[in-house]
Amino acid sequence: MPSNEVQRGVFLDRRGIHPFFWLMIPFVLIFSGAGCKSTSQHLRDADEAALAIIREKQEQAVGRHEGFDIRPENILRRRLLLDQALPYSSEASLGTDRLHPVEHWPELYDKTRSRPPDTSINIPIDKPLKLTLIQALQVGAMNSSAYQSKKEDVFRAALDLDLRRNDFKYIMEAKGDLSYTNDGSGSLTPKGTVRGIEIGGSLDVKKDLIHGAGIAASLVLDLAKLLSHGMTSSLGISADTSISIPLLRGSGRHIVAEPLTQAERNVIYAIYEFERFKKVFAVEIAGSYLSVLEQQEHVGNATKNYNNLRESTKRLRMLANAGRSTEIEVDQAVQRELAARNRLVRERELYKGLLDAFKRDLGLPPDAAVELDRSEIEGLISKILQEQGLREDPEFIYKAEGKPGPLEMDATKAIEIALENRLDLRIIEGKVLDAQRKVVVRADALRPELTLFGKAETGEGRSLANAHMADADPGLDKGVYTGILSLDLALDRSGERNELRKALLDLEKAVRDLQDLEDDIKLAVRNRLRDMLEAREGLRIQYHALALAEKRVKSTDLFFRAGRAQVRDILDAEEALINARNALMEAAVNYRVAELEFQREIGTLKIDERGIMEDFVLIGKEDAKGDQ
Repeated sequence: MPSNEVQRGVFLDRRGIHPFFWLMIPFVLIFSGAGCKSTSQHLRDADEAALAIIREKQEQAVGRHEGFDIRPENILRRRLLLDQALPYSSEASLGTDRLHPVEHWPELYDKTRSRPPDTSINIPIDKPLKLTLIQALQVGAMNSSAYQSKKEDVFRAALDLDLRRNDFKYIMEAKGDLSYTNDGSGSLTPKGTVRGIEIGGSLDVKKDLIHGAGIAASLVLDLAKLLSHGMTSSLGISADTSISIPLLRGSGRHIVAEPLTQAERNVIYAIYEFERFKKVFAVEIAGSYLSVLEQQEHVGNATKNYNNLRESTKRLRMLANAGRSTEIEVDQAVQRELAARNRLVRERELYKGLLDAFKRDLGLPPDAAVELDRSEIEGLISKILQEQGLREDPEFIYKAEGKPGPLEMDATKAIEIALENRLDLRIIEGKVLDAQRKVVVRADALRPELTLFGKAETGEGRSLANAHMADADPGLDKGVYTGILSLDLALDRSGERNELRKALLDLEKAVRDLQDLEDDIKLAVRNRLRDMLEAREGLRIQYHALALAEKRVKSTDLFFRAGRAQVRDILDAEEALINARNALMEAAVNYRVAELEFQREIGTLKIDERGIMEDFVLIGKEDAKGDQ
């Protein structure tokens, strides 16, 4: 038969278009809609689902929604590598978007959706990039591998939850097939070779209900068309529906939805962990930033000391040549000069090492030309001295213990704030509840299984063997309906029994973990309060020690000029001055770091989506809600 006649014979009958054609339209729509999405569309759907869940759970977990973006392509690390012509091993150093695609690599994202480079920080030409503390926090939030991994953990948990939620949605599957048969074996009919076409399609729908019942339905369409023996055709249509309802074991929302409940809580935990990580990360970055600046000041002080000693040595040589000083004093000065030179080299190299390590912590190349803003530490010292009243009252040190800083408080009150705000404690509290639910699930598994099944079938299928028959009649009065009540006592429950016992052990461990963390929090809070007090008093002492050292240098120089002091006295006074400057710098940094660590321990340090932190201001207990 010519091809156009074959087509007419398959899809047309005496009445015009065969009913099968109309019945296939829903299947074609399903195939073209759900089954033909591009890879990039699937990825967009996954991103939208995960981000919607994250927004929902952020509001639930911390009472606010922040922008949540996975690592962008044009981060500062890559810009530094390219703009400063730094060496790198491969294209992977520049990001996934710079990788050479492997064979059969799919088109993952629309090129029109690529984001522009981050230009919030300008890289100067032929000069080091200078970062303030706020900029360093922003850079770390965008470039740090650890920071991005924590964000991805939240994203993964959201994707897992989306999949669990999908378990209780309507799941649809559509399939179709077309087959041509040329059978000369006589198995279909003894009248010779049989040629024919079979077209089939099915639509399956199933849904698991939250209380344990499961429903499934299927609609199957068949068209069998003989291309020989009379060109007869027949349409088959069949449908079946089934339902299962657990009545004992495995019934109830608390059992059936447990995986979904756990997935919901896992997203909350991931958000808590990320928020906690942001606080820890910000404190570490701020502490490292100030430590690098402190070491930079050490280098400056060591440089000043070395230059002063060089001048002192030159002056002593001149005095020795004039007979006003001895060679012993000159040699002492030279020894001090050499020691100062050695100290300068050591302090300078230590600074370079600390700066490189800090750049690595930010996620930047260690060989990038980056420097820190020195004014940050100058402003810090001035602010702390002002808070302590040392600028106005230089004799304040000789009075009783100095006034507490703005964050110092009673230990009991601090512990209460910490127990209310620490997000890692909330996670452990949640895991205790998780362990309790696991006990309930394991205990349910010990019950007998009683299930009610129901099934309804109607209609008939068609193949070439019965293509001569009339179209199937899917009338409900011709259906087959079945109901079954199944009981499984499962007399041996050894495995379930042991799982229940292990669940109880897990509960005991979860409770111990909570107790341990609670004690750790109390200890950490009390220690940080002690650190602040010690740092505050150390700062006051070093401030006056510096004033005394400066006074000693001036008076010793005057005494030396008057012949009432020796060279050793001058050298000792200058070394004491350098040590006092370094000690004051260290005390100021220690006090600021102690403040930040205390806020971290009581959970009140606020970090926004850019990684910038905001200090906690104590007004009253009702205001001490840093994580809300």
